[in-house]
Amino acid sequence: MKFLIVAAKTGGHVFPASSISKELIKFNHEVIILGTGSEIEKKAFKNINSKTYSLKIQGFRGGNISTKIKVTFQGFINIFKVFKILHDEKIDAMIGFGGFITVPSGIACWIARKPIFIHEQNSILGTANKLLSKISKITFLGMPIKNINNSVISGNPIRESFFNDCKEHASSNEDIKIYITGGSQGADYINKNIPIALKGFSNINVKHQSGKNNSNKVREIYLSNNIEAEVLEFYSNPEQEILWSDFVISRAGALSLAEITSMNRGILMIPLPTAIDNHQFKNAESISAEGMGIIHQQNDHIDSLVQKLEEIITNKYYDKWKKVIPKNHINAKKIILDNIQNYFT
Repeated sequence: MKFLIVAAKTGGHVFPASSISKELIKFNHEVIILGTGSEIEKKAFKNINSKTYSLKIQGFRGGNISTKIKVTFQGFINIFKVFKILHDEKIDAMIGFGGFITVPSGIACWIARKPIFIHEQNSILGTANKLLSKISKITFLGMPIKNINNSVISGNPIRESFFNDCKEHASSNEDIKIYITGGSQGADYINKNIPIALKGFSNINVKHQSGKNNSNKVREIYLSNNIEAEVLEFYSNPEQEILWSDFVISRAGALSLAEITSMNRGILMIPLPTAIDNHQFKNAESISAEGMGIIHQQNDHIDSLVQKLEEIITNKYYDKWKKVIPKNHINAKKIILDNIQNYFT
């Protein structure tokens, strides 16, 4: 069969799409990838043997009236562009991974009577998936969401480099190892506040991913607080740093949480407060309920952040987290593929 894989712009969309694409190809299906041509898409899909198409598209939510009119017009144009792709490539079905690009693609497939499958990474449906869930054959959920018709809790497809065959690492008398990341772009709150919050801890070993053009400033904050820390703009293999660590300090993007917990590492989660529908906080609540992390909201005082770090380190929560069996994102690819193949049999 030939599948149209639709994902764009963010790692939370394109890396699960890449994982599923590779799984489909492994089982002798064909994939055609539809995105926007961004750099992160090129990185995610570079080793996949498929033809790639791109659309010009903007997000609908948060824009002013003129932007929304432009996006709506753009959407209609893109429906016809997707029609042409469906016809020229003889597409059998679509799998969408969220984001506004999936809306014109889904509408085109629905009109053309091509089955639509969607995957939601977060613990709340995004706007595009909320629309498409009404016409999708199966809505795959990375985290549990109540009252979604035709849904299957699949987990989030993670990259194979985040599979951990050596999950339990007993603590030693060495320094407590902390990996800190605000993602590839960095996070201003994490960069400015974590070095200060760690000031009173003497038995720590820190690696901090600062994001582009932030490393010097972050390094200076650590030094001014008498903390030696390795600070890099970007770690090319973050899975190695996660495995090195005792626990992680991170935002609460769904894919990051899936990758970290799949390696049996707990997280001090600092959700991005401006995330649409506050979905990062909902993601963090889900991880906390699994017993794999603690939430700190960035509008709370830094004293609260220090207190939570003290709780984690004094009570050795990181050792408990390493023994928790997390929700199994490792099988997400198989669950998704099996359910799609069963639909066609």
